[in-house]
This record gives sequence, structure tokens and C-alpha cells, in this order.
Amino acid sequence: QVQLVESGGGLVQPGGSLRLACKASGSIVSINAMGWYRQAPGKQREMVAVITSGGSTNYADSVKGRFTISRDNAKNMVYLQMNSLKPEDTAVYYCNAVGITKSDYVFHNFNSWGLGTQVSVSS
Repeated sequence: QVQLVESGGGLVQPGGSLRLACKASGSIVSINAMGWYRQAPGKQREMVAVITSGGSTNYADSVKGRFTISRDNAKNMVYLQMNSLKPEDTAVYYCNAVGITKSDYVFHNFNSWGLGTQVSVSS
């Protein structure tokens, strides 16, 4: 199994910044993509930003120019730098990883989620 643990959420004023971090652990062979998703109350979970092992990135239109995703492949970690935060960015942010794990000499695909970290933007 692959476990993802997020950190870095909190309460910040509009215009402020936060940096989220997520670490993947377990019998990981490789991670193809890591990303951040968010879910606000009463809304569906949506993609915020995704980064591949090669460094290609994709962002939701609502966060382009404000958020930056990065990863450390050696540490199996992904980060989300969030600047110019707005009240509409308030949500639970979830880390996701997709890749290959190994158990009992057998390779398996995995698609794992963290438990989430709350980000609240309010004055």
C-alpha cells in the first residue's frame, strides 16, 4: 500500500500565501504523476494542479499564475505553493499519486489519496 500524508494547511488572510507538502511512502517502484485536488463544502472535488515525473504540469484555470506545483522525485514528495490566496480557495486540499508499487514480487498499479488538509482564506 502507498500512504500519502499532507501538511501545511491553515488559516490565512486574502492575499496571503501557504505552502502545502505531501509525502508518499510504501513499497513504491515509481510515481508517474502527483497532484493536488480540492473540495469545498457542497462542491465536487476538483483538480488544482498535477505534475508528472518528467516535470510537466497542468493547472486549473482558477489558480494559474497564483499556484505553483513542484516535486522532489528522490523524496517522493510534492509541493503546492499558493500565493495571492482568495476566499474562494477555501477547501480541503487532497494529495494524489499514481504509479507502480511492488508486493510479493508482483507489480501493481496504485492510485492513492491523502486524508486532506484544510485551507481557509478569510479576513
